[in-house]
Amino acid sequence: MGAMRFRLPGRRDDVPAARAGRSSAGDGAGSRAVDRGGAGREGAGPHEQPTPALTGEGGSDDPRTGDHTATVAPAPGWRRGERARAATRALAIGSAQLLLIAAALVVVGWVLGRLWVVLLPIILGLLFATVLWPPTRFLRRHGWPPALAAAVVLLAFLALIGGVIAIIAPQVADQVTELADQAADGLEQVQQWLQGPPFDIDEEQIGQYVDQAIDSVQSNASNIAGYAATGASALGNGLINLVLALVLAFFFIKDGPRWVPWLAAQTGPRAAPHVAALSQKTWSTLSEFIKQQALVGFVDAFFIGLGLWILDVPLVIPLAVLTFFGAFIPIIGAFVAGAFAVLIALVDEGFTVALIVFGIVLLVQQIEGNVLQPIIQGRGFNLHAAVVILAVTAGSSLAGIIGAFLGVPVAALIAVVYRYTRDVLDGRHPEVAGDGTHARVAGDDDGAVLTRGPAAAAPPAG
Repeated sequence: MGAMRFRLPGRRDDVPAARAGRSSAGDGAGSRAVDRGGAGREGAGPHEQPTPALTGEGGSDDPRTGDHTATVAPAPGWRRGERARAATRALAIGSAQLLLIAAALVVVGWVLGRLWVVLLPIILGLLFATVLWPPTRFLRRHGWPPALAAAVVLLAFLALIGGVIAIIAPQVADQVTELADQAADGLEQVQQWLQGPPFDIDEEQIGQYVDQAIDSVQSNASNIAGYAATGASALGNGLINLVLALVLAFFFIKDGPRWVPWLAAQTGPRAAPHVAALSQKTWSTLSEFIKQQALVGFVDAFFIGLGLWILDVPLVIPLAVLTFFGAFIPIIGAFVAGAFAVLIALVDEGFTVALIVFGIVLLVQQIEGNVLQPIIQGRGFNLHAAVVILAVTAGSSLAGIIGAFLGVPVAALIAVVYRYTRDVLDGRHPEVAGDGTHARVAGDDDGAVLTRGPAAAAPPAG
């Protein structure tokens, strides 16, 4: 049986020569074939390496030679397998680490969700404390006892809220009857408009539609009652959380300055400067958030109220106040406030004025939501405008209105912790203030306080 040879890349088999060798020399064909491909080949130099004789599939007698073409890929190196195993090992370790981190985040999220009833009043209390702390600090610096200063400031805050409600309530009560009569007239106008072209709906058909709407409401009475009960329960829970938040805010502004020294004393002397610095940064971030939300709400209330006043729409002050407080609840608050303004304009002034009010509300809210708020919060928090928008979106999808309200400050706090940790890892010493001092724990068994002293000389970061 004739020997079969593999075809080397870039080399063609000499089929006629191979066949001639087999026909002329019988058993010597193999030797001729070897000579033709080996060292005994004619013209082979003394230093030329012989080409090995390759046998098997793909030789000159194989009719499938056209299927075996030379590849353009480089020849494999000897260390390819070793490097592939190392890369696979690194990928497996990294994947395991990511899975552990994801599992830890899921567990933390589950725990926070279970404790949300407790955490929400604490978070709201901290936000209230950021507003109430500056006047409390002013009173304490002028010799007021901490408890008295906190109580006076908290009562003044409640009195301010009550005063705003007292100013708004009479205006609403005086004009609600007139607005109700105008709403009835507006419904009659809508009915007459539907009876004319192009709808040409007669009074009987309108009555049928009204009866169908009443029947639909009656058939879903149980569901509506359930929704009402759920809403009432949510309102009750909200009031309870509000009262708890105010009580906690009192204790925060009364005993808040003791918290950082206590926490620093629990962690140790080396960690005390970091605890103090990071606590100060997070507190400043929360305070900045409240100030910026108040500024955004004021801009919304001013321009929308100005537009309502120019168009002679009633209840200008109540609508402006509602718009201001609605700014603290992104998306939903602005939508509700704008809807009230448009509805009152429709009832009192007609469709044209309502359409103009709708345009004013839409314009102001678009400028505030897409331009003013991201720019203000981005500058204050050192966050990109896109991050601010994504934080609001993620918070609203995870926790509704409260999540939308807390999305930006939570993202800002995460950014503060990340930047602080990054600076520590880079050796920049963010715990050191601009004057070269940092916080230290001082005291004895009776108590501990935070003092400021010169920071120890640190070796340059390398």
